[in-house]
Amino acid sequence: MASLRDIKNRIVSTKKTSQITKAMEMVSSSKWSRGVSNAKAFVPYMEKIQEVTASIALGSQDINHPMLNSRPVKKTGYLVITSDRGLAGAFNSNVLREVYQTIQSRHKSNDEFAIIAIGRVGRDFFLKKGMNVVLEIIGVADQPSFSEIKDIASSTVGMFSDETFDELYLYYSHYVSAISQVVTDKKLLPLTDLETSSGQLTSYEFEPNAEQILEVLLPQYAESLIYGALLDSKASEHAARMNAMKNATDNAKDLIGQLDLSYNRARQAAITQEITEIVGGAAALE
Repeated sequence: MASLRDIKNRIVSTKKTSQITKAMEMVSSSKWSRGVSNAKAFVPYMEKIQEVTASIALGSQDINHPMLNSRPVKKTGYLVITSDRGLAGAFNSNVLREVYQTIQSRHKSNDEFAIIAIGRVGRDFFLKKGMNVVLEIIGVADQPSFSEIKDIASSTVGMFSDETFDELYLYYSHYVSAISQVVTDKKLLPLTDLETSSGQLTSYEFEPNAEQILEVLLPQYAESLIYGALLDSKASEHAARMNAMKNATDNAKDLIGQLDLSYNRARQAAITQEITEIVGGAAALE
C-alpha cells in the first residue's frame, strides 16, 4: 500500500494537471467559437463562386479546360489536412487512418500516388511510413488567412495542370457540431462534378469570352475549396481539443476524488495503529 506521502504527492500533481487541462479547454473553447464563425462566414462565398463557375462552365458550349477534363490516371494526389499539435483526441488519427487505408487499398507502390500535407502531424506520419510527400505546410495559424495557404493551393492546382498527378483527393475532418466531427473525402480535381446549390444554371453576360474567364476562375475556385476545407478542419480541431481537454479535466477530478478517499483511509488506518500501540503500551505498564 502506498504511503501517505506518496498519495499526497499524487494528489498535488493531479491537481496541477487538471489546472493545465482546464486552461487548455478554455483556450480551445475561445478558438473554437472563432473557428466556427470563420467557417460559416466563408460558406456564402463558396456557394456563389461555385454557382458562377458551374453556370459558365456548364452553360457554355465547346468549353475545353484541363481542370474540367478527366484523363487516364497514372498518379493520384492526396491533399491531407491535420493539425500541428496533438492533444486533440482522435482528430488526427481518424483522418490519417482513413487516408492510409485508402492508399493501401488503391495503390501497390509509392510511384502511384503523391501526398500534399497540411499540418505537422500528418507530414510526420507519412514520412515515417516512407510515403512520397511532395508538398507540405506547417505552422498554419489557428485562425488562418487565405494568404497563408495561397502558395500551397496554387502549387497544388499547378501540379495537376502540369500532370504531376492526374486526379486529386482532399481529406479533412468536417465540422458537424461541438461533439461531432466527420472525416470527409472529396474529389477536388478534375472538376467533373460541378453543379449549383439550387440545381439551376444562371445566365451571365461576360467579356471577353467564357474560356478566358474560366482560365482565371477555375484555379480560384479550386483554391477556395482548399481554403474552405482548412477553415472547416480548424473548427473541428478546436472542438476536438476542447472536448479532449474537458474529458481530461473530468478524469483528473475523478482521480483526485479516489486519491482523497485512499488518503483518508490510509490516514485513518495510521491513526488507529498509533492509538492501538499507545493502548497496548499503557496496558503493558500496568
